[in-house]
Amino acid sequence: MKKKIFVLAFAYASACIALTSCNSNKTTDESTAATEPTAATEAAASGGQSTVKDDVSKPNVVGVAASSKDHTTLVAAVKAAELVDALSNNGPFTVFAPTNAAFDKLPKGTLDELLKPENKSKLQDILYDHVWVGVMKEEMMQDGKKVTMFGGNVITLHKKDGKWMADDANILASIPAANGIIHVVDGVLLRAPKK
Repeated sequence: MKKKIFVLAFAYASACIALTSCNSNKTTDESTAATEPTAATEAAASGGQSTVKDDVSKPNVVGVAASSKDHTTLVAAVKAAELVDALSNNGPFTVFAPTNAAFDKLPKGTLDELLKPENKSKLQDILYDHVWVGVMKEEMMQDGKKVTMFGGNVITLHKKDGKWMADDANILASIPAANGIIHVVDGVLLRAPKK
């Protein structure tokens, strides 16, 4: 038995030595290429998930919103709230994404006030009330279904005239993303004022 173990150990050691000597024959370019960080790993190390460049995959929820001319206000709010990296992660996320016109319905000065650095946590809370963790496709929606958003707000999904709504906001379109789905809405989902 001891002889078999010794033979196996010797064979293993010989294989390791052979592999090491083969690896030492690599050119300098090959060996340094293996240790030098790639542009993607450098970007991820210096920034966050949002800094990783990927021109091949489907865009994430932030990328989808950023590519829409109707969501520039939402994207500015996500940046001001410093949530770009959080929403660029794997998720999965369902984002109810208000259009620019939806933000325009807010009382005058509300958005300007929310975008101030001192109101970042309040803005984050409002944006988190538009995010549900998971992928909620239209076929999963049920009339009257209550959904607790990531920020704690509870919204109600319902169907009116054959179209889905989230609270009082109409769902205008649904767009799949690499890390979830975006439901474009024509209203900002705000909590009811406390009585």
